[in-house]
Amino acid sequence: MKAFVFPGQGAQFSGMGKDLYDNSPLAKELFEKANDILGFRITDIMFNGSDEDLRQTKVTQPAVFLHSVISALCMGDAFQPEMTAGHSLGEFSALVAAGALSFEDGLKLVYARAMAMQKACEMQPSTMAAIIALPDEKVEEICAEVTAEGEVCVAANFNCPGQIVISGSIEGINKACEKMKAAGAKRALPLKVGGAFHSPLMNPAKVELEEAINATTFHTPKCPVYQNVDAKPHTCPEEIKKNLVAQLTASVRWTQTVKQMIADGATDFTECGPGAVLQGLIKKIDKEAVAHGIA
Repeated sequence: MKAFVFPGQGAQFSGMGKDLYDNSPLAKELFEKANDILGFRITDIMFNGSDEDLRQTKVTQPAVFLHSVISALCMGDAFQPEMTAGHSLGEFSALVAAGALSFEDGLKLVYARAMAMQKACEMQPSTMAAIIALPDEKVEEICAEVTAEGEVCVAANFNCPGQIVISGSIEGINKACEKMKAAGAKRALPLKVGGAFHSPLMNPAKVELEEAINATTFHTPKCPVYQNVDAKPHTCPEEIKKNLVAQLTASVRWTQTVKQMIADGATDFTECGPGAVLQGLIKKIDKEAVAHGIA
């Protein structure tokens, strides 16, 4: 079975999407539609902006979404997903690709999500860190210890075995990093991010996003969409909406998602969007997995 997967924030790069814009009338039309919806020329920043320009929250999330979705739609008949999934932000791309959301509504929700997350980040200084080579259970145990000490610290992204991202208050993440190293982690690296994504500190953003999601029409997708919150396939619009809201403060269960997709028959993973991060993670999750970008 063919699975299509979509990356999240962090995959952006200057020049992303320009080849699509220049060579495909459909891509050009969709990019221009996006400029109109957003009220600024995001294409100028995507094609010619600096890394710093692309790191602006109002740019990063819609830019990755646009590159991912337009890449998939420009495949034409070659885009025949039998299942889709996306990492964090990429879940919105996966839903549009599967037909659960229109291109326009997907972009509006991604932009609303980005702005709500930015506001939440400004309310309380917070951060994230990557923990390398420590078992999932040990990472969760240390996060629980730090939380019991009155700080916010949770496992945010289960990316692949031996690679987990934790999220929380600055003091909480600093404490956790020391404990992780003492427990045998090969590395505990603070990340250059604006806040504690996929943690309780995103609760203010969750309220805003829920309003936007409830005001948006969702359709039954043409194939199952595996969602981050529970790593299970979903086709019911109401379930999909509920899981999208929950995703903002819950862990991204990417390891579990890929394993479930393989158990359900996925034999070929195509990553649509900038970079090749998910291909690398999929191969670490299952060495036998076939994962590649768009040919």
